[in-house]
Formats: sequence, C-alpha cells, structure tokens
Amino acid sequence: MALLCYNKGCGEKFDADENKDDACLHHPGVPIFHDALKGWSCCRKRTTDFSEFLSIKHIGISSGNSTYQGRHSNEKPQEPMQPTVTSDKNGVRNNREEIIYQGPKSAEALQKERPSSDEDKTKLKLKVSASLTQVLEKMEISSKAELKKKETAVVMQGTRCKNTGCKTQYQGPETNGETCTHHPGAPVFHEGYKYWGCCCVKTIDFNAFLDQKGCTTGKHRWVQKVNNKKVACRHDWHQTATQVYVTIYAKNANPELSYVEANRTVLTCHIQFEDNKIFHKDYHLWGVADVANSGVNMVSSKVEVSLRKADAVAWGKLEDPKFKPEPEPQDLDMGYTDEADDPSQWDRDIDDDDISDSDEEWEKPQIIQNPPEEDEMPVLEG
Repeated sequence: MALLCYNKGCGEKFDADENKDDACLHHPGVPIFHDALKGWSCCRKRTTDFSEFLSIKHIGISSGNSTYQGRHSNEKPQEPMQPTVTSDKNGVRNNREEIIYQGPKSAEALQKERPSSDEDKTKLKLKVSASLTQVLEKMEISSKAELKKKETAVVMQGTRCKNTGCKTQYQGPETNGETCTHHPGAPVFHEGYKYWGCCCVKTIDFNAFLDQKGCTTGKHRWVQKVNNKKVACRHDWHQTATQVYVTIYAKNANPELSYVEANRTVLTCHIQFEDNKIFHKDYHLWGVADVANSGVNMVSSKVEVSLRKADAVAWGKLEDPKFKPEPEPQDLDMGYTDEADDPSQWDRDIDDDDISDSDEEWEKPQIIQNPPEEDEMPVLEG
C-alpha cells in the first residue's frame, strides 16, 4: 500500500517495504518569509513566488555525521508551539496594580440609581468662625440689657397680662407675686369647635372657650413677647468637579438655634439670624450628595453648605425640576402685631351670634381710605 511522505519538501508516495535510509530528500529546516522573499532555513535559495517556493528541492549534502537525506515518513510533523503572551517584560514581573478608568454615568443610569427622598436625614457638622462668635457675644450682651430695661420699665396700672387665657390686670408691684394661670398653646378653630392646642378642651360657644381656665401656671407677662419671623433670604450656589456649595446670605446666624440636615437627595436649612429672623428651606437636589463628607461653614456674613458629590458629574441645576420649589415667604410675622389678633386681648363679652364657624380667618372691617366730600353727601329733607 502506497503511503504519503510528510517530510518537508518531499510529498512523494512510498512503499513501506521498500523504504530506505536515503530514499527521502527533504528540507530539515523551517520556512522563512522575510521582505517578500520565501525560502528554507537549510538552503540559500530565495524566491518571491509562493509556488516556486513549494517546488524547491533540497540537495542532499552531508554535514559531519548528519545528512539531509533520510527515510520517508507518513507521520505529520508537530505544530510549532504558539508563543505565550504575557505582560512581563524581559522576564521581570510587573507588580503594579492595573488601573481601570471608568467614564461618567449617563443621566438615565443616574436617574435609575437615585435614592429615595424619604431617607433619614443627618445633621451636618457646623464650623463657626471666630469673628461670628465675637459678634454673637456682643449681641447677647446687648439683648440681655434691652430685656432688663423692658422688664424694669414702669407698667401702667390696669395693663392686662399678655399670657393667653389670663385676665389679670396690673394693680401694683404686689401683682407680680401672684400666680399666672394661662394657656401656652395656640387657639384652634376647626369644624365649628374652639379649643386651645395645649389642653384640647373643645367647645362650640365662644364665650365658654374664652372662659376656659388655663392649664399652666407661671409668672405674669406685662410686655408683649417678640416672636420669631420667617423671612426670605438671598441664596445661590456654585460647583466644582467634586463639590456643590450652597450659600445663604444670613448675617450673624446663631449656630445654637440653627441646623442643616440632609440625606442623599434632600437638603434642609433652618437658619436663625439677627435675633428673631428665620430662614427655612428644603432643597430637592438635582444630583446625589455624599452626606458623610459634607459640612457647613458659618461666618458673620453668610452660611455656606459644602456638599460632596457622590458621582463626579456636573449638576445641571441645584434643585430637581421634578419637585416644585417652596414659595419664598413674604416676611411672614409669626407673632402678634395687632391687639385684635392677640387672643389675650379678645373681648370676653362678644356675642356668640357674631362668630362664624368657618375654618377661614376672620376678615377685619374694611377702612374707607377716601371718604366722600361734603358736596357729595346726600341731603336729607325733613
């Protein structure tokens, strides 16, 4: 049976019984391809034509104890080993860690990963400047002196106690020693019922509501209390690659009565400044904040909130447009500015027929600004 010889450059068929030691003339070397030339490493002949390269016959020449002639072989030569690709250079292993740079996330991905706005909030650390501390100390001394001046001022005889629910009138210094029984809560009018928020004893009759005995005892107060006032305050923001800064221009903010808290998507600022002014606002953030690495700096001229970005992306806005921002307060006074609005000054003899059960606030009588001239007055015939 004729067999095919797989020696390089031979390719002839042979009979195994007639196979001799000098029957096969072949190339013991390897093929070389360089600069468009093709040849065998064991021969000097080179050619550019591939077919001619395959037809190159080896001339059997002895070299020492070896010869390029040999027996035919029907075994296929082994495939050359493939080189192993490694990151080692010159046999030296690279021990440095591989650094992979990841691009910024898309807006769609950030929106899907956005945390809930209902997460618990954490109070941010306050850093108070030395200049603000000095200003607050001076303001406290001045405020105490003014309060003492008001307390020691001469109270007119017949002045009514300003505590709600107390009807005691000042009759002299001995009145200060009496116990003041009053309601510390606010009056509530709801669905026809009238009651105090501190004791919740509901009644329909307005006179009975005014006659309810106070639920707390203390000292009489002859001077109207100055309550806090919720006001609007100028604020803006700017950002860097890693931080978002929210600046509130509130002068002489009190760190003991102020707080700034946040979760990853909501920032709440409650700033009390200039004694009785309050700025309060909730920011639904456009991006996501790293609360643990955020803080607040308070100086005499402003309050600056520094929020660390959770993702190093540029924020399009400070607040998320999906949330409607709160309306700015129009210097809303949270205290009583008129005796008609002060429950302690209400007349206890008001007729119950004059009381409306509406939940809306009572409307004050309109004052005519421009009364008619005498010539326009109607003439009564009599």
